[in-house]
Amino acid sequence: MAGGPEGDGVPLGRRALLAALAVPTSAPPVYLTIDTGWGREAEAIAAILRHHQIRATLFLANEPSFTGEDTLSDAWAPFWRARAAEGHVFASHTWRHWYFRGDPGPGRVRYASRQGHGAEVLDGPALCAELRRPLDRLREIAPAAEILPLWRAPGGITTPNALAMASACGLTHQGWTANGFWGDELDGTRHPNPALARRAIERTRPGEVVVLHWGVRSRQPPFAAVLEEVVSGLLARGLRFATLPPTGVR
Repeated sequence: MAGGPEGDGVPLGRRALLAALAVPTSAPPVYLTIDTGWGREAEAIAAILRHHQIRATLFLANEPSFTGEDTLSDAWAPFWRARAAEGHVFASHTWRHWYFRGDPGPGRVRYASRQGHGAEVLDGPALCAELRRPLDRLREIAPAAEILPLWRAPGGITTPNALAMASACGLTHQGWTANGFWGDELDGTRHPNPALARRAIERTRPGEVVVLHWGVRSRQPPFAAVLEEVVSGLLARGLRFATLPPTGVR
């Protein structure tokens, strides 16, 4: 019913919570970052961001996708070109999306597939090549795309040598903040979407670096089903979104 105390459709308790969590307009933004992932919900997520005019920082890797095509293959090129045209910015998530598993010696890092597809020890030039390859591929796909001198290790797992070697080739590592983990990789039975959405809306603070994926193969129902609710809730609190600065956020 219009004109009553709940005429705007927002319950009084919810309205009071949003008012309590409201932030000053001068507060730093929320930095939404998206790792490549399975890609199943990619178009749905992109539509939500486009609707709210939110630009994110996209960390690229050449991973298998739900289409059967790797995420930096020609089949996915139109998707990345569209994101570049919308003003999203890009950074490296490694080419093969393997994991860093220790430093076997000075100037060396062990790099291994989580699925058991292989392992090797990288020196500085080899690590730089691994990190730059997805960015070189993006330049082929979308020459006008904005690329930041940042990278993110798969799983956020780094080693001292990996950080130092990547820095030597001009790339700074960017992780995420504790409240920026919204849980799209968690088991959907143990961590249902309504609980994750409520936690994201209530706990995300100005300056958070949020990590999402363009779909996670194992999660049902997908987190993307509540992303609109989360984004709308954060905007209602007065939070704003921005892409990462070239220096990253600590």
